[in-house]
Amino acid sequence: MNKTTIGWASGWASGLLGVIIFSGSLPATRVAVLGFDPVFLTVARASIAGLLGGFLLLAFRENLPKRSELKGLFIVAIGVVVGFPLLTALALEHITSAHSIVFIGLLPLATAIFGVVRGGERPRPAFWLFSVMGSALVVGYAASQGMTASPKGDLLMLAAIIVCGLGYAEGASLSRRMGGWQVISWALVLSLPLMLPLALYTVPAGFETVDAGAWLGFGYVSVFSMLIGFVFWYRGLALGGTATVGQLQLLQPFFGFALAAMLLHEPVTTGMMAVTAAIIMCVAGARFSAGRSFSAGRSGAPAAAQELRRSSTS
Repeated sequence: MNKTTIGWASGWASGLLGVIIFSGSLPATRVAVLGFDPVFLTVARASIAGLLGGFLLLAFRENLPKRSELKGLFIVAIGVVVGFPLLTALALEHITSAHSIVFIGLLPLATAIFGVVRGGERPRPAFWLFSVMGSALVVGYAASQGMTASPKGDLLMLAAIIVCGLGYAEGASLSRRMGGWQVISWALVLSLPLMLPLALYTVPAGFETVDAGAWLGFGYVSVFSMLIGFVFWYRGLALGGTATVGQLQLLQPFFGFALAAMLLHEPVTTGMMAVTAAIIMCVAGARFSAGRSFSAGRSGAPAAAQELRRSSTS
């Protein structure tokens, strides 16, 4: 078995572990916002992860990012360090985590679309057909709930998916040059000058009303969702290729439903499952229709070799 094959296998394993970790993010956020203000939760989790990321960079004596890489790192920070956590925390004040997981079915599609925009690819028309169908399913599901249940929560989740897709696509591109865990660590560190002061400014006067569940949710999203999950996820993207490993996100709604039902005892309706399955079919169709535009052949092998070299020298 050659190094490239080993790299792809390792990439799939790392990507799957990352997806499993991310699957707990929305249920954990749902629990955390019951005890913490969403803004404080966002800036505090980013601050904790940023301090941990900075420690990792110092411990492994990583070089400073190049000037040409700073723009991409700021995009990653805006998308996955600030945008997605804040928007989902605000959304989960109005909707259940099980409801929000339906929208996660669009995340692979959003990542693919930003990959197209950034890379200048021209997928086949069928790709856009599946894209529109997936989006229509999400809007239709929200409308079936009457849109009076929480249109605000639904719109916040859609915005969260858009910014997260942008952050994933940009992070995947950077990971080919910088390495998987370095991307999220530098993005977190670059966010610290803003996040840490805001965390200190918005810290609650007291924590007497915060129960153990909220603390556990806070700890999970701060350490696992904000840092450890991305270590595995971006490493997986670098080793196995963005398109191939990115398809593992299709499993995230199912993992999330299971966690929401087991841990939060939230109802998971047949309708939710049916819509999520239909969305996943549309995303899979879009991926397949894109053909070689999304294949890992152009960047997957070089990324795998680069990441293996990084791993062997760390």
